[in-house]
Amino acid sequence: MKKAIIIGATSGIGKELARVLATGNYIVGLAARRLNLLSELKNELTAETYVQKIDISQPDEAKLLLRQLIEEMGGVDIIVVCSAICIYNPDLDWENEIATVNVNVLGVTAIANVAYNYFSEKGSGHIVGISSFKALRGGGSSPAYNASKAFLSNYLEGLRINSAKHGNKVFITDIRPGLVNSSMTVRKNSFLVVPVHKVARQICKAIETKKSIVYVPKRYKFIAYAMKYTPFCIYSKL
Repeated sequence: MKKAIIIGATSGIGKELARVLATGNYIVGLAARRLNLLSELKNELTAETYVQKIDISQPDEAKLLLRQLIEEMGGVDIIVVCSAICIYNPDLDWENEIATVNVNVLGVTAIANVAYNYFSEKGSGHIVGISSFKALRGGGSSPAYNASKAFLSNYLEGLRINSAKHGNKVFITDIRPGLVNSSMTVRKNSFLVVPVHKVARQICKAIETKKSIVYVPKRYKFIAYAMKYTPFCIYSKL
């Protein structure tokens, strides 16, 4: 049986992905900052499940706790980084901006760094980062969020290049979801918003096939392409 750790397993994509993997013959490790919600999810799953409270806004501590969880599980094959925050911040409140950077950049990088070094030493493994189609352009209502997702996609590509140069069998997958029906989605009634269970199933398929970059659902690849090449004078008014 494969073993997978999901960072950010208490809500949204992370929670639903845990359910999908647990029914797919995986041993799962659940990590997030809200221990009570992790325990509730563990009780729901029928698979062998491990739980670790990890707050990635505290990156140094998060690195240590992730290593502990890996050791407790007797090693792992896949680490999925789902943790993120998205704050609607058109007034550019500094506290909201720095909070986004602390979690989506510093925290996520800390987790990815531990995962990559662990898998490199092990000789194989798979890192899955949940980025966003919004990584391709800036966002006026939440600038730090779009920028943080651009950072993540770029960082994952850097890890992929590093792995290739060193001949490591460490696979890196950049998942770029569209608008998902979760707590971070403002336009819940839009026809563009995708059910989270559909996204989780497609991510699971991407994990199995070890693809490098995946848009979920697939139509967002074309939406992202159109968004990327829309002239600024038009894009800035959307």
